[in-house]
Amino acid sequence: MKKMILVMAVGAITTAVKAQDNKLYLKGGYNLANVTVTGDGAVDDARALSSFHAGLMVDLPIGAGLLSLQPGILYTGKGTKVENGKSTDASYFKATANPQYIEIPMNLVVNLPLADKESKFFVGAGPYAAMGIGGKNKVEGKVFGVGFKSEEKIEFSNDDPTTTGTEEGAGVGYMKRFDFGVNGTAGFAFKNVLLSINYGHGLTKINSGSDNGADDKLKNRVWSLSLGISL
Repeated sequence: MKKMILVMAVGAITTAVKAQDNKLYLKGGYNLANVTVTGDGAVDDARALSSFHAGLMVDLPIGAGLLSLQPGILYTGKGTKVENGKSTDASYFKATANPQYIEIPMNLVVNLPLADKESKFFVGAGPYAAMGIGGKNKVEGKVFGVGFKSEEKIEFSNDDPTTTGTEEGAGVGYMKRFDFGVNGTAGFAFKNVLLSINYGHGLTKINSGSDNGADDKLKNRVWSLSLGISL
């Protein structure tokens, strides 16, 4: 299923760029990832985790170009961290979870032309779907000066998102493989360069297993800064 989704996404993007006014961007940049810690969606800033994203995005003008559809396919890091104390203290603890996803955003944006006519400011929003493909859980620290460190691969559940009412392959310590949410995006597109900021707001809990008051709170939140180069 993972291979089928990737082939379909790349094929759709390749087909889309054949039209004359469409632009294909090689895109990458910095992520500041986090997860919610309360039922109303609040996050703890101290848990923010630095990561990155890279991939392709297409700008598809609609009609006279006032609107554009911006689909893409990205390799992107999400996650969070928990840290107590400082690395210079006698006792210190840090745990990070950094799941890696293939993400397919589909944003609809409004274009506002700038003075040089080849540049524009854009702002918009849309949904995204993401599939977990890797990542690591890391723990490190010290207890009265004695250091410890461990690292393990993140395990994803094998739940099929087309099924309802049942989550296959769930278990303690597993993350849900599929993440769905919405994006807000804004930026500037020049002749061959694109600069943008994006906020991804996950709508599905990231822990596998049955719903409960604790793991229902954990949903992805990611701020991204991107640089795109037109191909």
